[in-house]
Amino acid sequence: MSATVRVVVVTWDSADVLPAFTGSLPTATSAPYEVVVVDNASPTGPPVGDFTVLEAGGNLGYGKAANLGASGFEGDWLVVANPDVTWSEGALDTLIEAAARHPRAGCLGPAITTPGGQLYPSARAFPSLGRGIGHAIFGPFWPSNPWTRSYRAEEGSPVEGTTGWLSGSCMLLRRAAWEQVGGFDPKYFMYCEDMDLCRRVAEAGWQNIYVPSAVVTHVGGASTKAVPRQMLREHHVALYTYLSEHYRGLRWAPLRALLGAGLAARWLLASRVRTVGEGAAPTRSAELLEGL
Repeated sequence: MSATVRVVVVTWDSADVLPAFTGSLPTATSAPYEVVVVDNASPTGPPVGDFTVLEAGGNLGYGKAANLGASGFEGDWLVVANPDVTWSEGALDTLIEAAARHPRAGCLGPAITTPGGQLYPSARAFPSLGRGIGHAIFGPFWPSNPWTRSYRAEEGSPVEGTTGWLSGSCMLLRRAAWEQVGGFDPKYFMYCEDMDLCRRVAEAGWQNIYVPSAVVTHVGGASTKAVPRQMLREHHVALYTYLSEHYRGLRWAPLRALLGAGLAARWLLASRVRTVGEGAAPTRSAELLEGL
């Protein structure tokens, strides 16, 4: 039976976590699927298993590698996911069923939990300057502030419905929507490619749908923990790239300069914190900036 779902996984030294991912898929869906693993030149070599492996020939980054893995597929649905995700029983079927309830759903995202069962903020409103400033200032000591709550759709009692952007660590995409927007923008090496994709999906007339009844678990940092300082830098570079796209034109030049200086200072501070205290998730130190 031809696959109606292609599951695209991007790896970089992720062979130890991939078996849990592939092992959880058979109970996650009854739909015929295929798994394509795109390996970004892992130092220990590409993973081996019951899946198709595409060797990228270098480290292409997340979005560009995912585009490679999705290329040529003619089925209905694409899944793009991190290798350190495990699927709850029926989770992928639940996402596909939600898509039937939302005919204009271009991208759907599950509830994402940590291994300890904590709900990860994976569905958010699109960034705005006011929301970002409020979140950055008040978030550290007042987590329930209105600016933070306004862009986290999973706060309180999460409900299924339209949201701004969804985490690229696990998303289901209607192939027609994916092809219409051209997949991920390759200028994002890592981070913010999901935010950018969801914005273009919405601008093309599709919807981004959060489906909290579908649950996956995400360990986090499987590919980035070996190079945390570089990943912190990539996160901040990606944020600046995204913001520069959003605030284009001569009149926004002073704001772009200010944001660039602020992000550079934040990266230097976060890098020092990481040097002192190893072990934090690679993206946590930049989390204060995600609302911008």
